[in-house]
Amino acid sequence: MKRSSTLFLQCVLVLLGVGALAFLLGEPHLEGRNKNATWIEVYFKDPFLAYVYLSSLPFFLGLYHAFRVLGYAGQNQIFSPAAVKSLRTIHYCAIAIIGLVALSSVFFVVTDPEDRPPGVTMRILLIFCAVVVAAASFVLQKILQNAVDLKSENDLTV
Repeated sequence: MKRSSTLFLQCVLVLLGVGALAFLLGEPHLEGRNKNATWIEVYFKDPFLAYVYLSSLPFFLGLYHAFRVLGYAGQNQIFSPAAVKSLRTIHYCAIAIIGLVALSSVFFVVTDPEDRPPGVTMRILLIFCAVVVAAASFVLQKILQNAVDLKSENDLTV
């Protein structure tokens, strides 16, 4: 793969991560109930906000490993056990996101009866995206693992 295309995709991942972090830090101040709250009230008196921040860790870990996989592709080391391990980590992060979003849906349905339909719909969309990422990373991991096994077998026969 060309170095310029992997560099472009890495820049897209960095911009995605910066945008997500800016949204996580900026959105609580724009929300209706926290609009006039101080920083301490916003970040330390809302348990759901703490849950959202802890739940975002698998997302950022998955972005980091996607960045690493693109780095391996740019260095022509995509057929390596490290790339397979990074894809496996992306798969586990996507599964963790699915579980955490499902858990937040249960919390949301029980505690906030007036905003159920849009909140549940957004969570279903997030779960769908995470399922797609989990499936794609799993398939790529298996294909790459087979290629690494074939490569190591061929290296031993020469």
